[in-house]
Formats: sequence, structure tokens, C-alpha cells
Amino acid sequence: MTKGLVIFDCDGVLVDSETLSARVMRDMAAEEGAVFSLEQALEFIRGRKVAEWVGQLEEMLGRALPARFVPEFRARCAELFSTELRPVPRVRQVVEGLTLPFCTASSAPREKILGTLGLTGLLPYFQDRIYSAYEVGAWKPDPGLFLHAAAGCGVLPEHCVVVEDSLVGVQAGIAAGMPVFAYAPPRNGTATRLAAAGAVTFESMEELPGLLSGWAARLPAARALR
Repeated sequence: MTKGLVIFDCDGVLVDSETLSARVMRDMAAEEGAVFSLEQALEFIRGRKVAEWVGQLEEMLGRALPARFVPEFRARCAELFSTELRPVPRVRQVVEGLTLPFCTASSAPREKILGTLGLTGLLPYFQDRIYSAYEVGAWKPDPGLFLHAAAGCGVLPEHCVVVEDSLVGVQAGIAAGMPVFAYAPPRNGTATRLAAAGAVTFESMEELPGLLSGWAARLPAARALR
């Protein structure tokens, strides 16, 4: 029997959180004197560890941000998520229709992953298959998180496929030796860049089941590691 694993990113792939986070980042950056459009803010934070983009923002400003900046950013995001967060359109149907094993591997802290999946009703599908970069100590584009998820699910890396939406996520998947399907709706304007990094891009979650079926059909028969 064919054995494979679908590894989903969380923010921007399962939950439509990145635009909300970008709104908070834009507003807080403006309070500190840095002007971003919503599109620029989204590109600035997409797929990245908070500490990384905060460090870059400090370089742009030429000074350290207040110690309260990151806790306040997380608190404002949580408040916005509580009222406006939704699943990515049609991703629930994708997950419900999967016959292959699947998990989520995210650069976010586990508490945030649990919170956003819980708010959107997706948590029951991923309850025991959640992998956080904070627990591994490896953030995308490092492949360590995806390799850890594969090992945790007992599947060889070459029998995994990654579903991502960020450049660093695509780079991490390719570095792990895994094919990557990149969600790139037209509004994001990311398709060209993600394709150049090695991903197969798609515009709607309606396309993903066909891509996954085609990938699974090409897998050699393989047994789980455990």
C-alpha cells in the first residue's frame, strides 16, 4: 500500500490569519514611525518568525523597539482572531477528503497553532499531529521542522509533500527533499516567486485534491518507518 504524508503549513494555508496579523503589524509599525501598506506588511511577515521580522524592523528604524512590542503584537492579533479569523476558503473540504495521513508544521508557537485551529474548527483534524518550530529549534527556511514532522509521523521525507504559501516555507520543503504545492491566490501576488523557488503553485484550494492525488499516484509502494 502506498504510504505518504501531507504536511500543511498553518498560517495562510489552513487558517486565514496572515492578513489579520499584517493589519496589526502595519498599525503597530506606524505607531513606531515605520509606514507600511497592508500588502507590504503581509510580505514583510509572511512565513517568518516574529523575532526575525521584529529585528529587521528595528534595523529599519535604527533603534530597539519597546519590550512590550512583541507581547502587544501577539495580544492584538489574538483579539482580532477571536472575532475575524476564518479557515482558508475550502480547506476544510480538502482535509475532510484526504485519505493520506496529514499533519501541520508551523513556525508559530504551539499555543498559537492550537488557538487558531480551535477558533476555526480545524483542531479536531490535527489534534495529535501538530509540529511547532519553537519545539524543534529550527525555523523555515531550515528544513528541520519538516524533517521532524516526517519522523514524528513515521514517514520517509521522500514520501512527504508540503503545502505552503510562503517563500521560506517553499525553501524549507525543497531543502528537505519534499515536493511543495504552494497556495498562491491572485490577491497575494506570490505565484511567480514561489514557482521560481521550486514549488508547483495553485490559486484555489479546489485545485489541491487533484494535485495531491496525482502526487500520491506517483509514489512507490512504501512502508511506514514504524
